[in-house]
Amino acid sequence: MPVLPSGVLGALDPTSDRAVFRQIADQLREAIDKGKFAEGDKLPSETELVEHYGVSRMTVRNSLSVLQGEGLVVSEHGKGVFVRPRPPVRRLASDRFARRHREQGKSAFIVEADAAGSHPTVDSLEIKEERPSQDVATRLGGPRRVLARRRRYLLDGRPVEFATSYLPLDLARGTPIAEPNPGPGGIYARLEELGHRLDHFEEEIRARMPAPSEVKTLQLASGVPVIHLVRTAFDTEGRAVEVCDTVMAADAYVLAYQLPAT
Repeated sequence: MPVLPSGVLGALDPTSDRAVFRQIADQLREAIDKGKFAEGDKLPSETELVEHYGVSRMTVRNSLSVLQGEGLVVSEHGKGVFVRPRPPVRRLASDRFARRHREQGKSAFIVEADAAGSHPTVDSLEIKEERPSQDVATRLGGPRRVLARRRRYLLDGRPVEFATSYLPLDLARGTPIAEPNPGPGGIYARLEELGHRLDHFEEEIRARMPAPSEVKTLQLASGVPVIHLVRTAFDTEGRAVEVCDTVMAADAYVLAYQLPAT
């Protein structure tokens, strides 16, 4: 039978009132936290854990399920259980919408993908005119109709976010914004070309567990939450020119902020 290297995992405490499968999960979690198993590493197999702890296979599976539910590990069918990699994309709020990126013909997603050394793609694109929800209408100042742009973003072929932009129809209809490819710099560059120079953005962020449709769209593993972000873009006249509703895989991003000290 396979034997684990000495010192990687400890022994069970028979005097503890903590369930055995939770003790095993605790030890695996601690080993991950201490770097004994690095991101991408394969955890000991079920057989190795059964032998090491002297427990049933079901007990080991329950332990691994705890770690999967916490988002620490991911199971790959036929291969084993692996430590989940850390988020590859650093989303720096103070820089991602800088005008210099648009002037270079780059959208925020392309800038972040370049920084992460990843290949960005977009699919599941849908563009349509529709009646906005009450929340979107309120944020945009009450338009009856909007242009909605829905799309899914991928890095190296992996879905990482799904976003919908809502723009007042009087701004977007008949412009490149209504085209599948709005051109270099994305829709913000087109808005500025139309005379709506962007002044600032407001974002609301919350974390939650995903809906079933979001699990499917983002191909999320068990236990992975999502980051739900709603952003409103304002021009220099104070008009709200876009609302973007984005759902991101929480294991794909680090949200970074630079805040002034006042």
